[in-house]
Amino acid sequence: MNALSCIDPCFIAQETLEQLPTPAQVGKTKVGGIDFNKPRMRWVAQAVLALSPSPGGFTAPQLAEQVRRLSQQDDSQYGSRRAAYDLKKLRGKQIVCRIGKTARYETIPQGARAMAALLVLRDKAIKPLLAAAQQHRRSRRPQNPSPLDLHYQTIRSSMLGVFQELGIAA
Repeated sequence: MNALSCIDPCFIAQETLEQLPTPAQVGKTKVGGIDFNKPRMRWVAQAVLALSPSPGGFTAPQLAEQVRRLSQQDDSQYGSRRAAYDLKKLRGKQIVCRIGKTARYETIPQGARAMAALLVLRDKAIKPLLAAAQQHRRSRRPQNPSPLDLHYQTIRSSMLGVFQELGIAA
């Protein structure tokens, strides 16, 4: 329940967004930053969110299995070693933490909120807005628009003006 309650009101602080791509230190080891523009890190984030409600946490092999399910890759493309490295990067950014001295991990509430926010913003806001900005012909409006459809239409209209002002869209 705790994991699910962390994901519901998702948000990300500006400093977290700025610090994600920078390298971090875990113990004496320096690890790379986190780039959510890379499919692998998005799959890892989705997998960590899916595993976060697991009682007793989750392991690197469980994370690897979940990532393979999401990405439709085989063992040779994403194995336990890569999952362990990705978990170390997430530990460096205080998104997950190790449970005691075990090989099990759990998400930190702020980390779960940040990952959920980034995934939702990218998939449900930024991608549809950019796709709408590229459409040159007017699309037909739904006959019975839902409140969400109306909000998206308002955002699209406003973002087109912003894109034109910035020189992103003509």
